[in-house]
Amino acid sequence: MESLFNTYTRRIKSVRLNFYRYLYSGIDWNDRLIAIKGARGVGKTTLILQHIKNDFPDLRKALYVSLDNLWFSTNSLARLVDYHYTHGGTHLFLDEVHRYPDWQTAIKNLYDDYPDLHIVYTGSSMLEIDRKQGDLSRRQIVYTLAGMSFREYLKFEGIADIPRIDIKTLLRNHMSIASSLTEKVKILPLFEKYLQQGYYPFYKDTYQGYGMRLQDVARQVIEADMPAVDDIQFSTIRKVRKMLMILAAKVPHTPKMAELYRELETTREQGLKMLYSLERGGLLSLLSYEPKNYRNLSRPDKIYLENPNLMYALTERVDKGTLRETFFYNQVSAVEEVLLAPKGDFLVGHDMLFEVGGKNKSFEQIKDEPDSYLAIDDVEVGYGNKIPLWMFGLLY
Repeated sequence: MESLFNTYTRRIKSVRLNFYRYLYSGIDWNDRLIAIKGARGVGKTTLILQHIKNDFPDLRKALYVSLDNLWFSTNSLARLVDYHYTHGGTHLFLDEVHRYPDWQTAIKNLYDDYPDLHIVYTGSSMLEIDRKQGDLSRRQIVYTLAGMSFREYLKFEGIADIPRIDIKTLLRNHMSIASSLTEKVKILPLFEKYLQQGYYPFYKDTYQGYGMRLQDVARQVIEADMPAVDDIQFSTIRKVRKMLMILAAKVPHTPKMAELYRELETTREQGLKMLYSLERGGLLSLLSYEPKNYRNLSRPDKIYLENPNLMYALTERVDKGTLRETFFYNQVSAVEEVLLAPKGDFLVGHDMLFEVGGKNKSFEQIKDEPDSYLAIDDVEVGYGNKIPLWMFGLLY
């Protein structure tokens, strides 16, 4: 048990406080049971360690542990919590919760057995923590942490500290916002750099090997997170790896699913489960003309990699048009519902139609549509309903 406490104090000492993710100030840390979901590598652990370092001058009141620690191979979480609580502990922070057997029941029991203990836990974006199993849904507040936006990247790099802008304000005031910023900053080279490496905060620690690190993230999602969450077999893991690489080479992919299932030697039902697991794991984005229904899985109408950084890490040739669309969907879908549109590229919030393209893109495809806009690349400042693509990275 001493090794857990030593690890905890080391992690707290080493965590940096010079930059905070957008979600940090949005969490009500006073709630008794908080869940923080997010894809692997987006900064969930740093978020909770920063909170402990800032708010617990007496570190004995809090305890951080990662549930993938080998200590839990022969010891129970209940034993650790009892020790922490009886020694004056008031707050418990659990990382990688999906790696603990029957984690939902374990957390429910802690919540019920220690009525004045505050619990925060993090887990894979794959977790369906609104399930009724363990009856956690009515007890907890759930937050989702996305990868770094372009706005956060600029702040992380020490270049510009821009407040978050909601999409309606952006559409109204984009010219003045862009003019003010681009007077001080050459934005387009920074945007290009962000698309290659900037979505995952660890890019600063692995500049030369960032692509390999992202490949490792994808491998861990498939080989560690998926078996822990979905209880899949080794033979299925191999098929999921193959599916990811097939789709990565074809994005944006309008699926001919029967061909894909034949190549993977799998059934339609199993193939759809693998596909949606890759989306929940933060590796793919599945787009449809209608809102998703995760209870009744259906064939998506278009498939992208989840973010531009993954395109550079997993594909040999990055298509510029696909890169633009991937960025737009990735950033906007973090704050708004985004669907495919019969005309144009994306329907945002049910009433805003967007076409994404280069600086010479015209309104030809959507000229007669109300509330229609162009998100255009390679321009610093837009005009009217033509908004620079990079500005959609300022939404969170």
